[in-house]
Amino acid sequence: MEMTVQLTIDCSDPQRMVTFWAEALGYVPEPPPGGHTTWRAYWTAMGFPETELPAGAGDVPESIIDPAGRGPRVWFQQVPELKVAKNRWHFDLKVGGGRDVPLDVRTQRVSTAVERLVKAGATVLRIKDEPDVGLYAAAMQDPEGNEFDVV
Repeated sequence: MEMTVQLTIDCSDPQRMVTFWAEALGYVPEPPPGGHTTWRAYWTAMGFPETELPAGAGDVPESIIDPAGRGPRVWFQQVPELKVAKNRWHFDLKVGGGRDVPLDVRTQRVSTAVERLVKAGATVLRIKDEPDVGLYAAAMQDPEGNEFDVV
């Protein structure tokens, strides 16, 4: 049986999340299916009632994909409620190269990624700098407050 995986993330501003997470993951906004100018045009052509589409929904991509085709599709689903508690899942962005890479090199790689993600809209929650156990990582939040780690 064939299976694909999609990660759906509830949010209030899908376009902002597409922009941030495409940058963070090295993904690209997912273009609408062949022949359609927008996702909204695709959804209405498939029979989805206009009355059930929020204003602006699908006018620009609300999902991102791995251009290499290895990672899951990520869809940012607009919901009315705000995030109110800590995530029960999170992304680990593994940029350091693993334990076989010297700690100073991993530290520089993590620091560089953190700087890039802050410029894209993330917030640093805390830096985990524990050289005695060979750890350097950052706990961060995306623009809507979802936690993730850079290691």
